[in-house]
Amino acid sequence: MDREKAIKAVEDFLTAVGEDITREGLKDTPARVADMFAELLSGNSDDASRHLSKTFRVQSGEIVIEKDIAFSSTCEHHLMPFFGKMTIAYIPDKKVAGLSKLARTVEVYAKRLQLQEQLTSQVAEAVYKYLGARGVFVLCEAEHTCMTCRGVKKFGSKTVTYSVAGRFPAEKIAEVMAVAR
Repeated sequence: MDREKAIKAVEDFLTAVGEDITREGLKDTPARVADMFAELLSGNSDDASRHLSKTFRVQSGEIVIEKDIAFSSTCEHHLMPFFGKMTIAYIPDKKVAGLSKLARTVEVYAKRLQLQEQLTSQVAEAVYKYLGARGVFVLCEAEHTCMTCRGVKKFGSKTVTYSVAGRFPAEKIAEVMAVAR
């Protein structure tokens, strides 16, 4: 990210909405906002393959489930936050990832301008591709501030998305959903 360009853009935006960028409360705001977006969008400079390359051999091909992986992301439509929890279930093919690596994979994609539907699919595809899983099921439930703080203002409403990659038996999806709830 070009920090100086981002600072200038925030200054221009504040001026456009009628603010005085020289007043005390706003003096350092453009730099703070630029730094905030650098952090919120840090996934653009990360790669899920880096996290999912650390694996351990296993004999069993039973389902691995990691649930309640908390995340926050930024909606690409309104530049407002959305946040929630993700459950990742996968059927390993002789290797599993360290559990923290699944959470780090969520962060790679969540720390980008994002749509929940796309985020869910990207995580499923990354686990399938980079971990070599036989099948992956990802369930995501999130609250979008573009729904709660503006527009229809429906506090507490949640959006649920899921994505399947590879071969994940339909009867196992129901089991994972029960565990995720």
